[in-house]
Amino acid sequence: MLIKPSAVLCACLLLLAACAGDANTANGRPQVVASFYPFAFVAEQVGGDLVDVENLTQPGAEPHDLELTPQQVADLTDATLVVYERGFQPAVDDGVDQADLPGVATVDVADIVDLVPASQHGIDPDSEEGGGLDPHIWLDPVAMEQITRAVAGRLAQVDPHHRATYQRNGDRLIGQLRQLDTAYERGLADCRRNTIVTSHDAFGYLADRYGLEQIPIAGIDPNNEPSPAQQAKIVDLVRQDGITTVFTETLVSSDIAESIANETGVAVATLDPIEGLSADTADQTYLTLMRANLDALRRADDCT
Repeated sequence: MLIKPSAVLCACLLLLAACAGDANTANGRPQVVASFYPFAFVAEQVGGDLVDVENLTQPGAEPHDLELTPQQVADLTDATLVVYERGFQPAVDDGVDQADLPGVATVDVADIVDLVPASQHGIDPDSEEGGGLDPHIWLDPVAMEQITRAVAGRLAQVDPHHRATYQRNGDRLIGQLRQLDTAYERGLADCRRNTIVTSHDAFGYLADRYGLEQIPIAGIDPNNEPSPAQQAKIVDLVRQDGITTVFTETLVSSDIAESIANETGVAVATLDPIEGLSADTADQTYLTLMRANLDALRRADDCT
């Protein structure tokens, strides 16, 4: 029997497609690579037992400082879906570009939500950070709903047999995020003050959403410490505005925040930017940490 060349070509293409699909799954499950904890959380909640999720940022590590290993770059190439935010972690951006992902689905959060300039959240527009975008969008529950929809949609595309499950899981998480949004709206609606002093400029989107004013000690990158003049200005603001609390966080040094608190005689508390879990928060989730943050804000701003 004579086999047409076109038939041979089609068979080869089908075989190559099947091999490519096998390279992007393990044990029959899609492989999702997330750049850091909040996106890994969404992928785990939406994918459930149907997917394997790898978080590129290990627990206890500061995501701004991430450097990828060669194995992690290889994992990007072998992934079914990569969830990241271009502009937040340069090493991940470089890894995605280096891996060259023609056959890998991606969710770039910077394309999903509307990011605003860092200067809009209190950073000097003439500073090194002020010309960029504020990446900390995951601290806005409404934005997390958009991210959840995007991840659920992409998983449904790469694994259409389980589309209904991904949709159902995504809807469940969206319901929880809406409950969280309502809790913040009600919990911060009637407060004696609305100013918060934070370790670094991570809470701009949350502050904008719920009518707060953020005074950050460090900039978008928590490693960029304030100058003595900036620190003195923050001390004056704490005293003038009757602020009761200076917030520290879990993954970076609290020395400067504690110094300001000691100088002004105010309390120190934790407000978690939820950039990753630590030894102290290993049993927590994005949702429980956000509710703990709400409790801390209510105490600091004397909300009823």
